[in-house]
Amino acid sequence: MFKIVFSDIDGTLLNAERNLSEYTIETIKKLSKCDIPFILISSRMPAAMRHLQEKMDITHLPIISYNGGLILVNGKTVSSTEIPIEILAQLSDFNIEPDVHLSLFHNDEWYVPRDDFWTRREINNTKVNPEITTNKEVIEKWKNENKGAHKIMAMGDEENIDRIRDFLIENFAGKLHLYRSKPSYLEIAPRSISKLTAVEHLLDNHFKLPLSQSVAYGDNYNDIEMLKGVGMGIAVGNAKPEVLEIAHKITTPGKEDGVAKSLSELLEI
Repeated sequence: MFKIVFSDIDGTLLNAERNLSEYTIETIKKLSKCDIPFILISSRMPAAMRHLQEKMDITHLPIISYNGGLILVNGKTVSSTEIPIEILAQLSDFNIEPDVHLSLFHNDEWYVPRDDFWTRREINNTKVNPEITTNKEVIEKWKNENKGAHKIMAMGDEENIDRIRDFLIENFAGKLHLYRSKPSYLEIAPRSISKLTAVEHLLDNHFKLPLSQSVAYGDNYNDIEMLKGVGMGIAVGNAKPEVLEIAHKITTPGKEDGVAKSLSELLEI
């Protein structure tokens, strides 16, 4: 019997309005009554996940942010893996000429270099407002505070994003994960973490449950390892072909309540 559920957010859990449907909210509340934790696991920052937790009445449960780079239990950090500040500084120097938008994240800090198309798009997507500060100023600040980045989001035209990607592969291939969710987006994360490493950490240290008793939902490349590793990895119908290929099961698309419909069938709630 499955005793815990992990779900990606964007492309997986939300409806066409990028929100939670009433049906999804009610289904997750039923899960809670059955004592089955529903854990959000996303590349988002914690602040962009809490308002969703509030709607589902699961604010007491852990959050897995930044594709596993940050795990919070009762609001406290239990695992944190950051991109070293030296890598961030070299990327910032290289980016002077391509000048793509680099959003920098650490826990609930989100810094953008300017108020542009990409900033407004991400505010709309996440319902969170960033601070406008140059990348150089953020790097200086974090150096003084002994911090790195939980995530870097590079956004711009495809050709310049290619240049950023090539620079990072050439110089830091063994140290970074590069997720290309679309041609104009490149998510940069530490190589040593993944959604699966975060799931394993929570199961071992917090819930004391085996992987075999966990269910996970996802749609994108950064979900593949997790879906393959858990007891039941389920892809929403709109998932990338590579994700559909490895999933144990496929449900309806995320925008059509795929997660909630699947849970209702699977756990008979």
